[in-house]
Amino acid sequence: MAELTLVAEAGRPTGTSAARRLRHEGRIPAVVYGPGVAPVPVTVVARELRSALSTDAGLNAVLTLQVDGKRYLTMARALQRHPVRGTVTHVDFQVVDPNREITAEVLITLVGEPLELHRADGILDQQIFALPIKARPADIPTSLEADVSGLVIGAAVRVSDITLPPGVVTDLDPEAVVAAGQAPRVQALEEGAEGAEGEAAEGAAAPGEGAGDGGSGGDTGGES
Repeated sequence: MAELTLVAEAGRPTGTSAARRLRHEGRIPAVVYGPGVAPVPVTVVARELRSALSTDAGLNAVLTLQVDGKRYLTMARALQRHPVRGTVTHVDFQVVDPNREITAEVLITLVGEPLELHRADGILDQQIFALPIKARPADIPTSLEADVSGLVIGAAVRVSDITLPPGVVTDLDPEAVVAAGQAPRVQALEEGAEGAEGEAAEGAAAPGEGAGDGGSGGDTGGES
């Protein structure tokens, strides 16, 4: 994974009004932290931050942060956004060790065309969209592929079917379903209705059986 360089300025003022002023000037308040690094309040240019996080790697991009002559290998974590505009209002830069595994979430891309599923008017149901993984920063893939070309109704592509690159592992259950072939909605509704009718018929039979037992009890009472 390519590393990107981002210049940050230290010594920013703290407080709500100061942060608002910085954002008005096109800078984003941030903090750099990590093992052996005391938290350092910094600011970065909003435009440059957007550019750095707009690559295929997204939030998994490895960023070389330059702060007052020092260089930190970091990843952007815990982005805070404006509740209405969605713009970034604060970001944490976590210092990472290039030789140690870290956790990340990688998007899953479905590839292939499930022709048999389409011919049966089935539905492609993706159930997992990102896979939690562990890897060294440089080994984190930009995305993972799940091949759904062989899907038919009732079949599924599971976590174990995804090929992980060297150095990448996941703790997610290998049997967890990533994508499944579902029956057409009309068929599913009809099957559900048939099941409900069967349950209703069984429920209606029970009172009749009880009435028969009651009738026998009444005859016995008449004889006595």
